[in-house]
Amino acid sequence: MNYRIERDTMGEMRVPAEALWGAQTQRSLENFRVGREKMPPEVIEAFAYLKEACAVANQRQGKLDGRRAELIAAVCREIRTGALSEHFPLSVWQTGSGTQTNMNVNEVIANRGNILAGEKLLHPNDHANMSQSSNDTFPTAMHVAAVMAMEKRLLPPLAELIACFKRLEEENFDVIKTGRTHLQDATPLRFSQEISGWRVMLEKGRDMVTESLAGLRELALGGTAVGTGINAPKGFSELAISVLSDLTGTAFCGAENKFHALTARDALVYAHGALKALAANYFKLTTDIRFLSSGPRCGLGEIYIPENEPGSSIMPGKVNPTQCESAAMVALQVMANDNAVAMAASQGNFELNVYMPLTIHNFLQSVTLLGDSFTSFRKNCAEGIKPNREKMQENLDRSLMQVTALNAHIGYDKAAKVAKTALAEELSLKEAALKLGYMDGEALDQALDPEKMV
Repeated sequence: MNYRIERDTMGEMRVPAEALWGAQTQRSLENFRVGREKMPPEVIEAFAYLKEACAVANQRQGKLDGRRAELIAAVCREIRTGALSEHFPLSVWQTGSGTQTNMNVNEVIANRGNILAGEKLLHPNDHANMSQSSNDTFPTAMHVAAVMAMEKRLLPPLAELIACFKRLEEENFDVIKTGRTHLQDATPLRFSQEISGWRVMLEKGRDMVTESLAGLRELALGGTAVGTGINAPKGFSELAISVLSDLTGTAFCGAENKFHALTARDALVYAHGALKALAANYFKLTTDIRFLSSGPRCGLGEIYIPENEPGSSIMPGKVNPTQCESAAMVALQVMANDNAVAMAASQGNFELNVYMPLTIHNFLQSVTLLGDSFTSFRKNCAEGIKPNREKMQENLDRSLMQVTALNAHIGYDKAAKVAKTALAEELSLKEAALKLGYMDGEALDQALDPEKMV
């Protein structure tokens, strides 16, 4: 491999000749050979928006000349296309401030910009990092990446899954089935009502996620090293964030207190809490579907779900609820990630949190997993859910908990005796009530009509 020599304040470093990064990135590569997790591309994209916005603001405030500003912007636009993705190789498990990723971006901007210019015009610190510090840019990039990921990768597939359940509700209004509580038989309900519970779980999760975006829109940019804004001109934060909002197409604002914005990660904890709540609901509804589709002969068997793959390497003809299992694993991973995000946020010492790469890695993994899973589950399972009407009717007819409707006619104690007699003697509820002499046949038919119970 061919190398070139790059220099930083600690001396010379050999860097691969074709690499656009510089000495500080190379040091990080060599010092942190830890794990397989690389800094998420969403963070690099957020940095590319951020650095362009800062260059524009610095130019408008007379700190940066137009040519250098345009070179920075041009490279940032190139980064956002993904064309330079191989030049951002750093591990998540680096310095806790994310400084090395900030410098990785600065070095790529400077080196690529100098190639475009045909001369050495850009310096990674003096120009790409002008009016900034890693301590305010990395948390800013975290928030930008989090908002854009939720708006683009999470909420749209979630909306499609909600719409799918809404359609299933409408299609199954006429289906009445037995309810279940404590995994035991309960009073009847419409299948559409059961589906509506699943739909609203997703809608409530969506609403919590949407509400949590407000805190993430507040940015640390302008606080620089410790929150005082040293080396950033007055008004820089507001101007850069305004440009950033225009570039990203979504609204951001400056954090009212930059000291808080540098040291606390509570907005990400809050937002991930909404993701955890959504994941918990998702786990629950996919588990319901897994139980209802169990069988095909020895389980509940009340719904059909698509048969996507062979389910066993030894049992011929076996088909498993694989989409439900995948969704459940995603939900568990998100709930586990929430613990890591919360613990990392608790470690803000003095003026800076130093667990930020871990935090955004887990956060974005949760968003990506949920968004991808919503699409997969909808396409490969939910859209194909169909009721097994015959099985639902059979279970409804056999359920003893319709006896609840008799409470108003004969009282709780007598109704309980009807149910116990029916169970012990393998009778229907009507047969047991007639045998006990509590009601006549016509009155029982009226009281035990499932349509009147839902």
